[in-house]
Amino acid sequence: MSRLQGPSSLKRKQPDSNSPLHSLSEQERTVYNVIKSKQDMGIWSRDLKRETNLPDNMVTKCIKTLLTKRLIKEVVTKNKGKKHYMAAEFEPSKEITGGNWYVDGSLDTEFINLLKDQCAKLIYKMKVATSKGISDAIRRSGIFKVEFTSQQIEEIVRALVLDNKIEEVTSNGMGEFDYIPVGKVCYKCANKEGRGDPRIGAMASIPCGVCPRISECSPDGVISPKTCVYYQKWLDF
Repeated sequence: MSRLQGPSSLKRKQPDSNSPLHSLSEQERTVYNVIKSKQDMGIWSRDLKRETNLPDNMVTKCIKTLLTKRLIKEVVTKNKGKKHYMAAEFEPSKEITGGNWYVDGSLDTEFINLLKDQCAKLIYKMKVATSKGISDAIRRSGIFKVEFTSQQIEEIVRALVLDNKIEEVTSNGMGEFDYIPVGKVCYKCANKEGRGDPRIGAMASIPCGVCPRISECSPDGVISPKTCVYYQKWLDF
């Protein structure tokens, strides 16, 4: 059979008479086309009125009809004062909903605090961890049913640093940092005693107590308390 079709193939496909689009008025179709063109970002009702250049009452009436026909949907954004409308086939972008941090346009502080608490507990358990290590541990724990991006975990970690729950440190590749590349930014609990842990001995509480090169340290040597940045930080603390 020839791959060339007869004249009938050039006929434009007739719209489905059962489709809700078939019964739209000219104004309703104009409003629908503008909303659909915004895809997963949707459009604010005021912007919709401006772009369609239709009277306010006409746009309002068209929106009600399109909602009734389920051709569009109303999306709650992180800016609760704004109503966004979106074609029914699109899922709203996290840029307008706020992602996991928001529920019905409101910041979900309970959820955020729960995640912060779990991150702090994991860091305490791991003693020191990178943001990726924290993210992986959260995923493996199975506590949350949602997936977090690396950026979201970093936001939580930064919040914990500001809350003085954890501190940001740089790996020196030794001791508790032996599995973390030198120079890599990582995190550890800022105050273990504040979490109800038993008080640790005086020697163990200073860097010297856990330094793997303590045997090479001497007052006038290459490795010396005078030049040790970790010892100086402990004194300053």
